[in-house]
Amino acid sequence: MSTATEAAEIPTVLDGPERRAYWAVADCLTIVRTELITILRYPAAIAWQLGTPVMFVLLFVYVFGSAMEVGGGADYQDYALPGMFAMTMANGFMGTAVAVAVVKEKGVMDRYRSMPMAPSAVVSGRGVADVISAAVDLAVLAAIALAVGWRPDGNLPETLSAFALLILLRSSLIWVGVYLGLLVPNQQAAGNLFAVAFPLGMISSVFTPPAMMPDWLGAIALWNPVSSTANAIRDLFGNPVPGGGGWVEQHATLMAVVWPVALTAVFLPLAVRRFQRLSS
Repeated sequence: MSTATEAAEIPTVLDGPERRAYWAVADCLTIVRTELITILRYPAAIAWQLGTPVMFVLLFVYVFGSAMEVGGGADYQDYALPGMFAMTMANGFMGTAVAVAVVKEKGVMDRYRSMPMAPSAVVSGRGVADVISAAVDLAVLAAIALAVGWRPDGNLPETLSAFALLILLRSSLIWVGVYLGLLVPNQQAAGNLFAVAFPLGMISSVFTPPAMMPDWLGAIALWNPVSSTANAIRDLFGNPVPGGGGWVEQHATLMAVVWPVALTAVFLPLAVRRFQRLSS
């Protein structure tokens, strides 16, 4: 009787838009829990996701680090490791796209659509779960960077702001991954998105300053969202960026916010609309 009474209280307390918002949040939390359980069931996928950035850290710090120069007397380790943080957050959208494609291919999306759930809750639930997963990935990568000798020279608020910008970048690209995962026909096609993600990380300021690239390639790298985040967090970590002094580099922190906001504004509605249009 008490259970029935509690269930009956919700419609009487919440009505109209408030009631819909309540259930949208509740649905979102349900999806978050489901997605996190699914992630934990595949430790091999987690190991692979973390293994690639760890390999890059070891490769560029111990193998290529002594041979690389960035100009301005900056230490290459201080330059490269923040860039790798940004690249790891950016490339995470591939895993999101594949995971969404797998769920869609198994018919789980059809079951979600048949339930009285808010369409936005399904998409946002996946996004929140990925943000939590990304925070864990970033913590592990930062611990490894500290273990190999990297240290942030900025104060605590600046360091926390740098990590917040990294999570912001990942959060925006999650919606790109969700949209692409819903768009592609199967998980094999989603896996091919690596061909898109790889240049996103490499044609940027992650490993080398754009000023040291050919002019046309440097221009692309300058306007890469990953470059803006990488340059912004280098400043916040206390590792000055040697560059050409262009507008984008001078306003890296601003662009590190503008790019994610713009990507979210475009791809979050697209992802929700694509989910609504999925055929049963």
